[in-house]
Amino acid sequence: MGQPPGLLGKIGRWKGRRLGLGASLLAAALILALTVSWAWWQSLMAPAGAEGAPPVKVTIPAGATAAEIGRLLEDHGIIRSARAFGFYAARQKADQKLKPGIYLLSPGENLSQILEHLVAGRVMEEEFTIPEGFTLKQIARVLAEKGLVTEDEFWQAAAKPYNYPFLEGISPGTHYLEGFLFPDTYRVPAGTTAEAIIRLMLDRFQQVYNEIEEERAPGLELDTLEIVTLASIVEKEAKLDRERPLVAGVFLNRLRRGMKLESCATVEYLLETPKPVLTYEDLQIESPYNTYQVMGLPPGPIGSPGRASLLAALNPARTDYLYFAARPDGSHEFSRSLREHLAAVSRYQIKPSR
Repeated sequence: MGQPPGLLGKIGRWKGRRLGLGASLLAAALILALTVSWAWWQSLMAPAGAEGAPPVKVTIPAGATAAEIGRLLEDHGIIRSARAFGFYAARQKADQKLKPGIYLLSPGENLSQILEHLVAGRVMEEEFTIPEGFTLKQIARVLAEKGLVTEDEFWQAAAKPYNYPFLEGISPGTHYLEGFLFPDTYRVPAGTTAEAIIRLMLDRFQQVYNEIEEERAPGLELDTLEIVTLASIVEKEAKLDRERPLVAGVFLNRLRRGMKLESCATVEYLLETPKPVLTYEDLQIESPYNTYQVMGLPPGPIGSPGRASLLAALNPARTDYLYFAARPDGSHEFSRSLREHLAAVSRYQIKPSR
């Protein structure tokens, strides 16, 4: 026997309300789950530390996977989750673009920003300055004091052969790069090898020398090694840029006349510790670098000349001066005769001690 029509309608409405309530509850549960999941994901993407947190130094090894990098970052407290990092890197198709190197990464940045640094390769950089006239020994000491490379690493790299046109004909050896590591301020990624630093400085020398070589004086019969050697002596002897061409001219005049250069700077190069005044014993040191004892230029540079000294050696002043004496203010008095020079020395200079 069938149900009354009124009862059937009530049952249908009840079932409809039940189905509607179930759908609403399911939708609400789904929204809640999505909201919770989104909040959870956002928490993993959020900075691991407070805003402005100091950066942490971390080394990303070459060949490390996104998962390995994520664990490394989590261990250093830079990100909240290694898994989240790996998932997000893969989703952004950046997992194969992460650059190795030494980074300074702040826990105050979110995961997206950290990933951006690694993809862009914004590695930690170190700055160092090599003053004009510095020797290889001094350069090695600067790099070691900055913590870039050890002195042993520098000397091992300095003895390697380098293929540059200005080094042609110079046999590789411990000091064969003397004078060719251009003095300047450099910025290099932390972890840069000694060889890479040396190449950077050789590249800079080549750039500067190519720019000024067109200033070479007509008829100047000096090869590149001799130019750099003369420039290194000028660098040590002259304090004022305007006097550098005059000093270079004096030394060239002495060379042409068969006179010894008698440069105190070449003797200083032989000493372990510089002296304000050389002794007569210092002037007697037997060495091809002692221009008080040997004729001509020394075998090689005695330091790294700067641009002004290189230009002075390439285009020395045309003068008949043969001598110069230093004044107390660092300038020089130039003389044509020994008598004039001795008079200048008596006025300005302290005689060598015995």
